[in-house]
Amino acid sequence: MAEPRSLLNLERVSKSYGIRPLLTDVSLGVGAGERIGIVGRNGDGKTTLLRIMTGTEEPDEGRVSRQRGLLLGVLSQQDDFDDTHTVREVVLQGKADHEWAADARLREIVDVLLAGVDLDRAVHGLSGGERRRCALAGLLLGDHDLIVLDEPTNHLDVEAVAWLAAHLASRSSALVVVTHDRWFLDAVCQQTWEVHDGVVDLYEGGYAAFVLAKAERQRQAAASEQRRQNLVRKELAWLRRGAPARTSKPKFRIDAANALIEDVPPPRDRLELQKFATQRLGKDVIDIEDVDFSRGTRQLLSHATWRLGPGDRVGLVGVNGAGKTSVLSLLSGEAAPSAGKVRHGRTVALQHLSQNVEFDDPEARVLATVESIRRVTRTADGEISATSMLERFGFTGDRLTARIGDLSGGERRRFQLLRLLLTEPNVLLLDEPTNDLDIETLNVLEDFLDGWPGTLVVVSHDRYFLERVTDSVWALLGDGQISMLPRGVDEYLERRAQAMHLDTPSDRSIERLERPGSAKAKSGSAEERAAKKTVARLDKVLERLSAREAELTADLAAHATDPERLTAIGVELTALQEEKEAAELEWLEAAELLE
Repeated sequence: MAEPRSLLNLERVSKSYGIRPLLTDVSLGVGAGERIGIVGRNGDGKTTLLRIMTGTEEPDEGRVSRQRGLLLGVLSQQDDFDDTHTVREVVLQGKADHEWAADARLREIVDVLLAGVDLDRAVHGLSGGERRRCALAGLLLGDHDLIVLDEPTNHLDVEAVAWLAAHLASRSSALVVVTHDRWFLDAVCQQTWEVHDGVVDLYEGGYAAFVLAKAERQRQAAASEQRRQNLVRKELAWLRRGAPARTSKPKFRIDAANALIEDVPPPRDRLELQKFATQRLGKDVIDIEDVDFSRGTRQLLSHATWRLGPGDRVGLVGVNGAGKTSVLSLLSGEAAPSAGKVRHGRTVALQHLSQNVEFDDPEARVLATVESIRRVTRTADGEISATSMLERFGFTGDRLTARIGDLSGGERRRFQLLRLLLTEPNVLLLDEPTNDLDIETLNVLEDFLDGWPGTLVVVSHDRYFLERVTDSVWALLGDGQISMLPRGVDEYLERRAQAMHLDTPSDRSIERLERPGSAKAKSGSAEERAAKKTVARLDKVLERLSAREAELTADLAAHATDPERLTAIGVELTALQEEKEAAELEWLEAAELLE
């Protein structure tokens, strides 16, 4: 099969900043139609690699070649808009209304990304998130051979991220994207590049395939330290045990995957955490009773009632502007309802991670600040020192004594999160906790939360993280209520699509396009027809099991002070989860016959 036409090549490229090498002798290329995700720790050179590829930065050594006449579209983390221009001018760039509004594809881009933004508004009055969405919309309205995106899901809600994944998968353009959004990587990318230690390692497939291949490489080389290897295996176990659609996209080698995770338990024991949380919190945590709540002239909640029990792990979703951040402020006590009551249990020790990263004393040092909070903290692995916690979150060497005011954006976010965790709260409210965190740090945070026995509420556009650390999903759907969704984010997207009369961009409807040069799907065989029937049957089975699992999870909180009932629920929940895992494996094997 012929190789795709080469669009861009790097040959033996090196780049350093001061005495620190970021890229050393790197050679790679991008072909027509290829979709590539780039991952790596913050500061390891992902954005530098993009800048060299796009020509905004020159390498110290090596050669970059691009196809003559290459149409290149780039989304950087900072826009270059003229603040005196209007949204219409910077996004539509002179296109008449009839020109873009008559084209369904262009109209959809504007409707989804610029919903609620006045096209005649001046750019200087836009928020950071609105500017970001304008830059993305302007890019997608153009025709490009190659699209390069640096963290495109920032400032998008779950619905818009799903739409963007479906949109990019439907385009013929080649794509190179840097993102920490693992669900997005799996939905869109055919290859994964990992930037680390000055080199770029290439893997076939999206994020799930990357995790498997990396685990196999590390196992064969036996060169990884024990803790990082355990985190990789734990991540792999989550991917294999999670929703079928998540693991069906890469061609998993089932036997190899099962061999790697056969002794890895599920990420957390819900029943044990529930019991421990009840001991720490008692029966009552946070109750919202018949609450009316507004922001400005907008009514967010109307006669709403919602109860959070000990050990509840909740994801809260809704479109941008639906009031998710405001609801967290209501839960924390920072905002008050206009009617009704918000009650906290007597033993609640609450911490709220906001989107604003602010510190009282920018002259303070990292380690000294942490030790002033707590020198030793308790985790699922036992007691560990403040220094060890800092190392887990990426603060080593001279960064331990750095001034807080000198930390980068990602470091400040990590430090804000770590400082909060060290206070040992029993209720955590996290507002977009994945912002500015790399995937390795997200793995560490997920591992910490797996053993954390408290009540957790998460607002996040990062669907992977949301599904990874929570047990149930609730939504703000614009009706003044907080609604439970037994089927999670997929159900939310379906409801939103029905409301908007759009196709649903859910996991099972976002399918990868045929790779350039790949074999066409087989059609008409008896084996394929049988596999289709199996998938359809198991879809219904898994929907039923997921709904019952959500009911049992809710029952755990409702009967938190009844040991006998808790035990009975736990037995049923364990059996149901085993049945669900078996059904997911059967679904996966049938789905692979259809690829």
